[in-house]
Amino acid sequence: MDIEQIKKAYTKIIGKDIWYYDKIESTQQEAKKRVKELIDGTIILAENQTKGIGTKGRTWYTNTHTNITMTIVLYPNCNIIKLEGLTTKIAQVMQETIKDLYGISLQIKEPNDLLLNGKKIGGILTESATYQQKVTHLLIGIGFNVNETNFASEIEQIATSLKKEYGKNYSREQIIIRFIERLEKKIAEL
Repeated sequence: MDIEQIKKAYTKIIGKDIWYYDKIESTQQEAKKRVKELIDGTIILAENQTKGIGTKGRTWYTNTHTNITMTIVLYPNCNIIKLEGLTTKIAQVMQETIKDLYGISLQIKEPNDLLLNGKKIGGILTESATYQQKVTHLLIGIGFNVNETNFASEIEQIATSLKKEYGKNYSREQIIIRFIERLEKKIAEL
């Protein structure tokens, strides 16, 4: 993963600081542990997660050097009411990113799943902390299957990736850059 390329995205805060791990239990858990020491817009990015978090306590599987597994840390200092529907809006940002880059149409299974040809290709996990109705921090976890071809037996019939569907490699950096550029505009609306 070319971290320096991602840092050159046309953003003001998101992705200017990136904590990169070859292997980690969970980007979301790492962000929670370090939330008090990270700057606004920090991305925790991992090649491999051993205990990635999906929704409803499920595990998000990922193999090394093939997918996008990251958590974006934000300090929006807005009223909690502003976050209503945010997870779906973030899924829409990824949907727009993939359509814009590759002409591929993803479907959204609200509130947080991204589907391609009826199979899950990605998921969004948002978690926030508040103090007196103000959001003190927001963690946006992204799992997106890009070049994965080997899925665990329990999910191989229900999961997919861009490469599995279209038989070619895609640039994870390009997807991340376009995604965070679009996301920053969306977050600015909060």
